[in-house]
Amino acid sequence: MPTDELNRYLFDDLHVRGELVQISTTYQNIIKGHNYPDGVKKLLGELIAVTSLLTATLKIEGEIAVQLQGDGPADYFAVNANHNQEIRAIAKVSETASGSGLRDLVGKGNMIITIRPEVGEAYQGVVALEHDNLADCIAHYFEVSEQIPTKIWLFYNKDSEQIAGSLIQLLPDSGDKEQQMNDFDHLCQITATIKDDEIFSLDAQTLLYRLYHQEKVRLFEPQPVTNTCGCSEEKCLNAISQLGQQEIESILAEQGKVSMTCDYCLTTYAFDHSHFAELFNLTKH
Repeated sequence: MPTDELNRYLFDDLHVRGELVQISTTYQNIIKGHNYPDGVKKLLGELIAVTSLLTATLKIEGEIAVQLQGDGPADYFAVNANHNQEIRAIAKVSETASGSGLRDLVGKGNMIITIRPEVGEAYQGVVALEHDNLADCIAHYFEVSEQIPTKIWLFYNKDSEQIAGSLIQLLPDSGDKEQQMNDFDHLCQITATIKDDEIFSLDAQTLLYRLYHQEKVRLFEPQPVTNTCGCSEEKCLNAISQLGQQEIESILAEQGKVSMTCDYCLTTYAFDHSHFAELFNLTKH
């Protein structure tokens, strides 16, 4: 499988856009050390692929957060990404999270999509998880929030820990609406023929040519997909300082340091007396 990347393309004569994302190392880095059950790994991988595809549909510079919240044994999934395809992700799982599907794991709940442009107001969409799989939930989101016909396919390889996704979306204009939908349906039928072994072994150009060699496709420059957590010593120190001087002094007296582990990347930051001396004007005992 090629380097982690997202490819965007247009069908110039059909007023339809497409995306293809293939992710391996980035996904492996995200799940490393978390000991997620197999079903959770799959669903989190699918949500990462979905978020990458969604990010590429935005016409803004900024961030997007996609969350799944429900009453099931894996009641919280979150993926954060930006227009540079820098992604981090996490799932919160109980010991009984042994299911393999969206309903088994998340249960009854919602998908929450929050978009934060660098310029302008943030906005949020909430869609009930009324479908059996994540791809159909995203299609429903576009249907109710954007009124844009959209179809998504998601892929997961357990053995090699790879994920992938494909998106087809109509670009409506003032032309013949019936013809536009026929074009959209035609490309969806072709895209639905993608096989797992193809998307996990072929580079984007080869795969797209194999699928759409009878269409006029304009392929844009690919974007690398990377795992960037965003945690830092400064952010953790600021968070710990909210405990207050008395609590921090108590922990320092007992343990000699105050530690915090990032939920996303599992990096542990440790702070001793010197880190808080100036902040609280502490005197070392």
